[in-house]
Amino acid sequence: MTAPIGVQLYSLRNELTQDFEGTIRKIAAMGYIGVEPYGGMADKVEQAAKLFRELGLTALAIHGAIATPENKNKLLDTLGAYGATIMNVPWLSPDNFKTLDGVKAVCEQLNQSNALLKPHGITVGYHNHEFEPANVFEGKNALEWMFELTDPAVTFEIDTYWVKAGNADPVEIVRKFGSRSPLLHIKDGEGRRGVPMVAVGEGTLDFAAIVKASAGNVKWMVVELDECATDMVEAIQKSYTYLIGKGLAHGKG
Repeated sequence: MTAPIGVQLYSLRNELTQDFEGTIRKIAAMGYIGVEPYGGMADKVEQAAKLFRELGLTALAIHGAIATPENKNKLLDTLGAYGATIMNVPWLSPDNFKTLDGVKAVCEQLNQSNALLKPHGITVGYHNHEFEPANVFEGKNALEWMFELTDPAVTFEIDTYWVKAGNADPVEIVRKFGSRSPLLHIKDGEGRRGVPMVAVGEGTLDFAAIVKASAGNVKWMVVELDECATDMVEAIQKSYTYLIGKGLAHGKG
């Protein structure tokens, strides 16, 4: 069975600023059944959660900071409001991944974050960019080191586009990470930094192979376009149509 389809709301940050409710309603009308709130929605948590419930949209995860004793309760409140149980760290400075010691320090932070949130039923995850797979130490890239050095309870929101941009094979990474990558970020384009993305299916990534490699492990296919040269709402709609039409995910109905 295919995984359900969601959208990372960061893709539509400009549209959400202009018309929050209208944009969310468009997403639901397209057929998406999941949404992933991003950190910039901190002032809209209650409003968003209510609207998601009304429209039958599942908050599949949130993007949030590394958990510390100081911010733990705020993160838990946000997760609770959305009814989400996965908290993904969306970005850490590329400087952290220039040395193996830096990678080890990141892994320790993630492990500590997991230790704080796991007792509350929360899964801590990490979302990659291109710099983790691009940095290689002793024959393994930083993302592979993270897989080995983090607690097995820590998951990874593998961004397949950025894996390719970091000169690694997204199919092999998805296969290797297996059940530790329950959420896949799906975006398309040339697969390199600095070039606008395109609707899923109009670029260079092999999503049929990626989905095959993730079979039995992926829980959500999450469309995320950081930036796009065309209209973003249209690109999000085209991405849905492509993934559903190819039988790579399922939405409403």
